[in-house]
Amino acid sequence: MNRGKFITLEGGEGSGKSTQARVLAERLAQEHGITVLVTREPGGTPFAERLREAILDPATGSHSALAEALVFFAARADHLDNRILPALAKGEWVVCDRFSDSTRVYQGHAGAVDPRVLDALDLIVGKAARPDLTLVIDVPAEVGLARAALRRGTAGQPSSAAATAGAGQRKVEGLMADRFEGRDLGYHKRLREGFLAIAAAEPERCAVIDGTKTPEQVARLVWQAVSERLVRGART
Repeated sequence: MNRGKFITLEGGEGSGKSTQARVLAERLAQEHGITVLVTREPGGTPFAERLREAILDPATGSHSALAEALVFFAARADHLDNRILPALAKGEWVVCDRFSDSTRVYQGHAGAVDPRVLDALDLIVGKAARPDLTLVIDVPAEVGLARAALRRGTAGQPSSAAATAGAGQRKVEGLMADRFEGRDLGYHKRLREGFLAIAAAEPERCAVIDGTKTPEQVARLVWQAVSERLVRGART
């Protein structure tokens, strides 16, 4: 049996990755009969979801970017072993909302963890599954933060500690508005720079998608990239 394809979606807060992951999986299944596992990072397994809750919860105590990275790699190791790799081995396609590029950008480019440390961890944990295609959903930081605020039912973007504290009682997918969304605009601009830098360095793996368009237009651009790079010639 042929190994399945591994697609990751990356981008900053409010880029619309989660929506596009679901839409893409549905189209692959409906139009090509491909069995698709839709998952996310951090998360995807009971153990990894517990780690997700801890790291994203604003009530979690202060910690370093390196500590964050180590938690994310622990979650990734379990996710790979128990969901991603078994699905790929069965010939299923995997569509994952975030993967190792997010660690490189959030904890590396924006968090200042030495990229050599992250590369070493990725060699240990992630070498068994490299994405066949990474879709970078690109939006300006201001746009993404405004979308994230609307998603939480708030009127403004969470760009300060006060805004983060004010969001403390609001829930997103069962969690309080997370600690990353609450960081300042400069941090989110660095995230965007980091994702675009990865895409520019690895054009054979990455496709940049204009996320400022309507969800339907973005979905068409996503499908175009997936169809051109992966679907044509694939066994369905």
